[in-house]
Amino acid sequence: MPQIKHVFFDLDHTLWDFEKNSALSFESIFTEHTVPFSVEEFLHNYIPINLKYWKRYRLNEITKEELRYQRLKEAFDSVQFKATDHLINTIAELYILRLSEQKHLFDGSLEILNYLKAKYHLHIITNGFEEVQYKKMYNSGISNYFLTTTTSEDVMLKKPHPKVFQHALQKAKATTQESIMIGDNLEADIFGALDVGMDAIYFGNDTTFKGKRVEQLLELKKYL
Repeated sequence: MPQIKHVFFDLDHTLWDFEKNSALSFESIFTEHTVPFSVEEFLHNYIPINLKYWKRYRLNEITKEELRYQRLKEAFDSVQFKATDHLINTIAELYILRLSEQKHLFDGSLEILNYLKAKYHLHIITNGFEEVQYKKMYNSGISNYFLTTTTSEDVMLKKPHPKVFQHALQKAKATTQESIMIGDNLEADIFGALDVGMDAIYFGNDTTFKGKRVEQLLELKKYL
């Protein structure tokens, strides 16, 4: 793809292994607070609940504070644990702190970033909270790979809103024709990028998507 000069990545679930890092964060918190059930049992319910609330947050149906509280409240309710508001708020704050300290990346992340950095300008576009996204990148050792980072809080909007991508392109001094987006979320990352005229590569296993797709990050070498 000789016309491509700028490669934009999503962060969570694309480079940074959100589920693994999330599990480790909850494990340490539950141990400290003697929560009476396993992390595995909790996560079985929490993961789909979290995705549901993130979608509502993306659609501006709830605030950041409501997201942080309600996803935990519903997850605790689902395992019949009557958590007090104080405990939920304490865990919510600790979770954000611990999450940003985790370092696990998906297999092939550093190798593909080294490969791409030699050929392209690299950037991040993320819907994650600004105060933790930069810490995640720094603590996992990938900050220096990226020339720009655009968060939803920069624009006060969230992917797939076109203004998020337009702001990121402007910040990177890039055009749509010379840019490509890589992400795990078809709605937010892939269709959002395609709708503004950027090319896109889906990182995931939904075989109904007929565009460019990889299931391992090193497969990006097929396209870039």
